[in-house]
Amino acid sequence: MSGLLALLDDVAALAKVAAASLDDVAAQAVKAGTKAAGVVIDDTAVTPKYVHGFEAKRELPIIGRIALGSLKNKLLILLPAALLLSSFLPGAVTPLLMVGGAYLCFEGAEKLFHVLLPHTDPEVEEDFDVRDPAHLEEEKVAGAIKTDFILSAEIMTIALAAIPSPSFWMQALTLAIVGIGITVAVYGAVALIVKMDDIGLFLARRGRLSLTRATGRGLVVGMPKLMAVLSTVGTAAMLWVGGSIIIHGLEELGWGWLGHHIHDWSVALGHAVPAATGFAEWATKAALDGIFGAALGLALIPVATRFIGPVWARLIARRA
Repeated sequence: MSGLLALLDDVAALAKVAAASLDDVAAQAVKAGTKAAGVVIDDTAVTPKYVHGFEAKRELPIIGRIALGSLKNKLLILLPAALLLSSFLPGAVTPLLMVGGAYLCFEGAEKLFHVLLPHTDPEVEEDFDVRDPAHLEEEKVAGAIKTDFILSAEIMTIALAAIPSPSFWMQALTLAIVGIGITVAVYGAVALIVKMDDIGLFLARRGRLSLTRATGRGLVVGMPKLMAVLSTVGTAAMLWVGGSIIIHGLEELGWGWLGHHIHDWSVALGHAVPAATGFAEWATKAALDGIFGAALGLALIPVATRFIGPVWARLIARRA
């Protein structure tokens, strides 16, 4: 009897350890996902453009195909690559993270540049009516999955850097949860955004109450404005996250003067606003990180468009 009780105690102890481990995984997944929030916002803002111009009945299937491709990117390619880097080349994580941050700065600055100095794209896209819709859909889905790969790589690298767990399997499980959770959140939000105008139109036409019909009309009218706001927020998030990644990476590599100055300025401004010290510090740091990200991104535009882009195009042409 005493042996059975001892066994039950051991089982209970193991159950407690397992529960604690699951709690740790969940907590680390939330922390890692929060760190990647800026890229997630941008991913949510970017994706709806890939269903623009298609029939309403094709919108959700297209989003579903992109979401499936995103899951494959994260779980089958990026997760093993991240774990291998963490195990065998941990020193490469920070430089790779900085490369991704530089890409975010470039993308955000390019969008900012187009807003401040709008110009016509010399390549005019062919009309949807004169192209095979199925072929066009394949191209759009493939392009979206390629873009998602870059953003997903950044998300997984940020998440990996935020996970302190020394256990390989704990790290793997946490990254998998982050990858699945973020994919569901992003593409669930995208699906809701894309179909919101259809929901509004349905309510406006078939709502039994005047309030319901008014809500539907408000959704139809408000969705373009929401998309514009979402695009702006996504651009700001790219610059903020990209800039903060570069600054933090410089600190990790021993060049911390910029990060220290930004920290000191943020603290000073926070003390100047006693009623909202914490928010003032955060907002100041985010703004300064974003300004740095915009400056770096603008400096990278000629490098990317005149050197990296043409070299990459030639390499792709040779392989083809």
